[in-house]
Parts: sequence; structure tokens; C-alpha cells
Amino acid sequence: MLSRRAFIPAAAGSLTILTRAAVPRRNILFIAIDDLNDWVGCLGGNPQTRTPNLDRLAKQGVLFTNAHCAAPLCNPSRAAIMTGVRPATSGVYTNRQPFRQSPVTKGAVTLPMHLRAHGYRVIGSGKIYHGGFPDPQSWDDYWPSQQRNKPPDPAPPNLPANGIPGSGNMDWGPVNVPDGEMGDTQVVEWVSRHLSKKVTQPLFLGCGLFRPHLPWYVPRKYFEMFPVERLELPPVREDDLDDIPPIGRRFADNNGDHKRITSHGKWRQAVQAYLASIAFTDASLGRVLRALETGPNAGDFSIVLWSDHGWHLGEKLHWRKFTLWEEATRNVLMASIPGLTKPGGRCRRSVSLLDIYPTMVDLLALAPRQELEGISFFRQLKDPAAPREAPALTTYLRGNHSVRDERWRYIRYRDGTEELYDHDQDPQEWNNLAGKPEFQDLKARLARWLPQTDAPDSPTAQGADEDAGLGSAREAERQLERRRNRGKKLPPQ
Repeated sequence: MLSRRAFIPAAAGSLTILTRAAVPRRNILFIAIDDLNDWVGCLGGNPQTRTPNLDRLAKQGVLFTNAHCAAPLCNPSRAAIMTGVRPATSGVYTNRQPFRQSPVTKGAVTLPMHLRAHGYRVIGSGKIYHGGFPDPQSWDDYWPSQQRNKPPDPAPPNLPANGIPGSGNMDWGPVNVPDGEMGDTQVVEWVSRHLSKKVTQPLFLGCGLFRPHLPWYVPRKYFEMFPVERLELPPVREDDLDDIPPIGRRFADNNGDHKRITSHGKWRQAVQAYLASIAFTDASLGRVLRALETGPNAGDFSIVLWSDHGWHLGEKLHWRKFTLWEEATRNVLMASIPGLTKPGGRCRRSVSLLDIYPTMVDLLALAPRQELEGISFFRQLKDPAAPREAPALTTYLRGNHSVRDERWRYIRYRDGTEELYDHDQDPQEWNNLAGKPEFQDLKARLARWLPQTDAPDSPTAQGADEDAGLGSAREAERQLERRRNRGKKLPPQ
């Protein structure tokens, strides 16, 4: 069973500063990509995607082909990565719950803070943490500022650009601007300037790329790379939700985005926009890699690249994230570590984004932290085939969990209802096997990895964007019901 280590908070000012000689000199380029699923060439999620730079980086080191998020939405996923504490311990389940307001993680020593205590300079730009604030105590310097993590993006003149009324931020369309006017490009330029200078002190450099997060507004040339009439749609079964428990069906909310997009005949256009946004992000990554490779620090940086969760584009009759199925939990994770990883490594072991922090502790010989709940994949960096017992655990809202090992996905919702999928036979997760008696022992084995307890919801911040996620299991149901009944008079809640 996953360990339940006690969390001991510590203020930044109380950290013991260690000597630089205590750790090997490894500069870290830490790249985060928002809302990127497995539609990457090297992962094979979509045959028409164009990601030459992601593919090139994957070939330089180890690609984790079975990596999964701690939570299928931005804030709890990123909070888990940066604090090393899973949602079921912190109570951070939604985008409305800042991790510094959780009684468990309010004093968390984040990964950058821990590095700084070991003599690193930690700087960054773009979206590393959720929201517009980069957690100022985590960084020595942040651009554009400690109150704003990226410049704004241009938008099309007439909204919604996709022509679907009520789209909100589920919108897309080309913008007639050069790449340089995009917020991500400006983030990349700032990161590249630092890579063009010789590093004299161990450096942790964060680079957070916002696309392909909604809305999908990127320069027109990226849309033109994917003619709509040639695009393939994801494989979908119209009866896919028939064997899903009620909670799972409510999370899917197929009468929301899916109905709105398909009823307006815009499915292919949405796929085009997502692919265009991925291509734009891949080009942004290419600029960063070129700056490193042509600068004075070539060979002196280890690169860790991750996306915070996956994304549905109609699979399970669902869009966005907010589910415990493969499309929402699987993410991109790769690492190139000079002197450690070998080119072309592919690791099929199940790993979690929660494992990044303890892996960095091992990689950089940092002092261990007892509150970290992930399991280091340092062994798999050296040998991608090295055995690994623990599966990946994903949590969506309080009490709903998914366990994913190399073959199986087991989901248990807060009311005890279940799903079970065999990825060797059913990679699309179309056939729920949970009700078959021959799989009772298998479910019990996988259930051993579920959290023993589920922390209460941590405090909620005032105000939230449309992509905020859902506040609690009960509130999730209420909000989904409100979406289904837009325009109708609802009874009091």
C-alpha cells in the first residue's frame, strides 16, 4: 500500500542552506506543457500530429510511455508535482484550491525551494504552477514578475471564433500575428536569453508553455498545417457510457461540450485547433532546444519535460480533462540526463508525475524529505527496463481514484462503484470488466494501492475561471446538472 508519511511543513526561512559541494553540478531545464495529451509523434496518440522537437528530445534520453498525472486538472496536478504531496493527503482537488491555503501544504517546501536550499539559483517563466501567480517564495526570479507568469495572448477579433454560441473558453481560431506576439514565445525568448549566458552557479530554470491549453488561439500558419478535410477523428463508440457507473457518466457530461460541438458540426475543426496548438508548442520547444544547443551551456543541462495531464477530444463522448480514463490521466514525461540516460530509452513502467520530486532528490543527491509521497524513477533513468512495483494513482475530486499499472486500469468512485479495463485487449477502455466475477482477485490487488483516507477539501479561493474544475463530489453533480439545464429554471440547491 502507498505509504502515509507525516507531512512536516517548514517555512522557507527555516531551511538549512547546504554547501554547493554537497551535490553534483547538474543544471536543470524544467519544461512544463499545459493540457498536452499523448498526441505526440513518439507516443502515437494521433497519427497526424507534428511534433518533431518533442520527438527529438524523447530520442535523446528516456521517454516514459505509461506516465500519468496525480489529478486530471491543472492545479491539483501541479500542486502534487511541486510539493510531492498527493491530492488525497493535501485536500487540493480542484483549480479553486490554492495549495498554500491547505492546512497540509501551506508551509510546503516546494521542489524549487529545496533546490535553492542546496545552492541552486531557481528562476523561471510561464505556467509552472496553476493560475497567474508563480508562488513567489519558490523563486529567486520570475518573468514577467512574481505576480504574473506570462504575457497575455492575442485573440481573434470576433468571439467566439469557432462560431458556437456559449463556447466560453472552449473556443478556437487562428490569429493573424507572428509567433513573437504570443505569450509562450515571449516566455521562450526570456528562457533562451538565460541559456545563452554561461552558467556559473547551479541553475534550475523553469519554462512553462501554456498551449495547448484553451482557448486554442495560435498563428494561422499552424492551422494551415492541418487541412480540416484530411483530419481523422478519434475512435468513438456511441454506447461507450452504457457500462459506466453513474458518477463516471456525470463526469463525462456528454450533453455539454460534446453535444454542443457535434451538433454544430465542428468536431474536425476542434481537432484541427488542438493539433495546431500542439504544433505551435512544439515550435516553441524547438526554440528552447536550439538556444541550449548553440549556447555556451550545451551538454551542461539535464532536461525534464512533462505535461500536467491528458485531454479528451470526444473519446468517451467527453471533452477537456476531469475524468479518470486514459485520455485524461496519461501525460507526456521525458528526461535527458547527460552521463546517465542513454539515447532512445523507452520506459513502459507505470510512473506518476508525483514521482518527479523524489526523482530530482535522487538525481541531484539532495537531502531527502519525508513528506514526499511519490516513488523515485531514478532507476528507470539508468535502465528503462528496471522493475517497478507501484502503479500510478490518479485522483479526481474527493474519494474518486484510478490505479493504472502496465496492463490494467482500475477505477473506484466514492460510492464504491467500479470500472476495470484490460489495456492489452482494450486500449480504448470500451469494455468495463469490473462486474465479472473472474476479476475479483485482480481488483483486490489493485485496490491495495488506493489511499487509506481522503483528506477533506482544502479552502477554496474566491473567484475562478471557467476551467476551474468542480469543487466537491456533490457540487460536481450540481454543476453538471446546471450545465444540462442551462436556460431552465432550477429548483433551489
